[in-house]
Amino acid sequence: MIVIIGATGSVGRSAVQLLLDAGHEVTAVSRNPEAAGLSARARVVAGDPSNPRSLDSVWKNVEAVLLSPRAAGNAAAELLKAAAAAGARRVVVISAATVQYPVGEPRFIEGFRAAERAAEESGLARTVLRCADFDANALAWAPQVRAGGIVRGAYPGATTSPIHHRDIAAVAVRALTEPGHAGRAYVLTGPESLSQLDKVRILSETLSADVSFAEVAPDRVRAAMLAQGLPEDVPARLLGSLADYARTPGPTTETVPHLLGRPARTFAEWATENAAAFQN
Repeated sequence: MIVIIGATGSVGRSAVQLLLDAGHEVTAVSRNPEAAGLSARARVVAGDPSNPRSLDSVWKNVEAVLLSPRAAGNAAAELLKAAAAAGARRVVVISAATVQYPVGEPRFIEGFRAAERAAEESGLARTVLRCADFDANALAWAPQVRAGGIVRGAYPGATTSPIHHRDIAAVAVRALTEPGHAGRAYVLTGPESLSQLDKVRILSETLSADVSFAEVAPDRVRAAMLAQGLPEDVPARLLGSLADYARTPGPTTETVPHLLGRPARTFAEWATENAAAFQN
């Protein structure tokens, strides 16, 4: 049995499906199983990963765990201790490239480092996936594109190599089910370095529509996000990273094709798959 902590996130959801398709038994943890929308072939269990005692029933016959630190909050160490005590042998942690290539505020990096430490101290055979920003982060632009085709934001030159969540899930499944990944920390990125302007251009080409980027001062972006009711850490996380990526591009690695034996999916592929989200 493979337990997925963070099963309704984009990576967790894809990992659940890939594991089921490969014939593995899966327990997916969800705070709201009725709304999870996961395959009926998965064992979907109600639980709050930030409250480890609510997951006591999850660990029966557990062999491996896929852990999203954002789902677990500060409870990663206790969760993995319980998994190890129940007989689990492996854990794969969805971490961030910022652990190895620091950008933004240190407090956000520390959350991922804490999850990595929890995996190391659990005694489980661990694999860490240090991921670049997700292609799917561009969905935040969808309302602006639908409203008039202008993406307003700070740091248009901020450059990363964004990754498709299904590529992360595919690597996670390999690490969960195959030998040879224990003790490894993989930096996972997409295949090409793209600025925010590049992403907007690709969206414009994909949608066959006039989509442009209008630069806005960071303070105005922060104020607008807070006015929408977003918590302070959301603009702080975003703007801190973008400011650093505007000075130094994020990493680009060949880890995905090396591990999967095929090219990493491009941002253009992601944009084509999600074109409807940007159209009225």
